[in-house]
Amino acid sequence: MGELSKRSTVYFDPSIHHALKVKAASTHQSVSEVVNDAMRHALREDQEDLSAFEERKNEPTLSYEELLEDLKANGKL
Repeated sequence: MGELSKRSTVYFDPSIHHALKVKAASTHQSVSEVVNDAMRHALREDQEDLSAFEERKNEPTLSYEELLEDLKANGKL
């Protein structure tokens, strides 16, 4: 781990902790590396989601009620 790493206490459900230890051992990584990789992945997904929302913010919206009315009008309900 890098010199600038920060320490944090995280409490895992016992079964999740066991899965982390098994994954770490099977991939020759530390539990910290597995958790860091998972967090990077989750944060990247969040960034992609936010970008998608930004790209689509000017699209017209349809309420749930309007959707149901449209489905009914088109014989799909």
